[in-house]
Amino acid sequence: MARKKKGRDISGWLVVDKPAGLTSTAVVNKVKWAFEAKKAGHAGTLDPAATGVLAVALGEATKTVPYVTDAMKAYAFGIRFGQATNTDDAEGEVIAESDLRPDDDAIRAALTGFVGDIEQVPPQFSAVKVEGERAYKLARDGEEMELAARPLFVESLVLTARPDADTAELELVCGKGGYVRSIARDLGAALGTHAHVTWLRRLWSGPFDLDDAVTFDRIEALARTPEIDTLLMPVETGLADLPCLTATEGGAARLRNGNPGEVVTGAEYGAECWAAFRGQPVAVGIYRGGTLHPSRVFNL
Repeated sequence: MARKKKGRDISGWLVVDKPAGLTSTAVVNKVKWAFEAKKAGHAGTLDPAATGVLAVALGEATKTVPYVTDAMKAYAFGIRFGQATNTDDAEGEVIAESDLRPDDDAIRAALTGFVGDIEQVPPQFSAVKVEGERAYKLARDGEEMELAARPLFVESLVLTARPDADTAELELVCGKGGYVRSIARDLGAALGTHAHVTWLRRLWSGPFDLDDAVTFDRIEALARTPEIDTLLMPVETGLADLPCLTATEGGAARLRNGNPGEVVTGAEYGAECWAAFRGQPVAVGIYRGGTLHPSRVFNL
């Protein structure tokens, strides 16, 4: 007999303003404990030193995680010119130096080469898998790897401040799979010098932004009390980028059983949509002429 999971059947999204010094997994574990939830996950890892929006899904909201992970995201970050590190951020060891410091015009001109559909090589210290092993584990053992370039869509990359000749601050809006550390490293190379990230803050991720975010102190203060549930956003918040259809009563029953169900509103044939009945999400699937063919079903 399978062991029953301990915890509450609670579902929804919590947007955490992640503090520096914690892994994304540690944040999820803390949230899961605070809500006494059976199941939790997050949409898009932040490095331990990074701060900002980390969207944590509880219960049935975990079924919507891929739609947030695939969404556009925005970051503010600082870079230091003249130094390359083995991690491409301030946590690593300096491995190369240069006396060259670009001016603002040179930086702005170089940034245009990082907008649109680009190819990006992940940092050596990253979660990319190399023959079944995480790259960061191999890098810690002193191994150097030839990591394949990956496609990335960058909507915008702009210079926002120049505190001094050694540093610059930028904002990036990009699609899934972007490494800000790689942007800093490659920007330094494009300018004939070196660069690494000194700080990073995620401003928004898909439908979630810092205005929605809850601090770690707030979570700890309300942990395991009835009031903590008021912090949750609805499951369907994670489906904001998909069209919403209204299911009939019979259609909702069929969808909940994993079968195609009737919907009374339409969408483009073949579009991925989600269906609701009496204000509750029922399923995500493909719309085909009056019916939704489910791929994910919600038990709410």
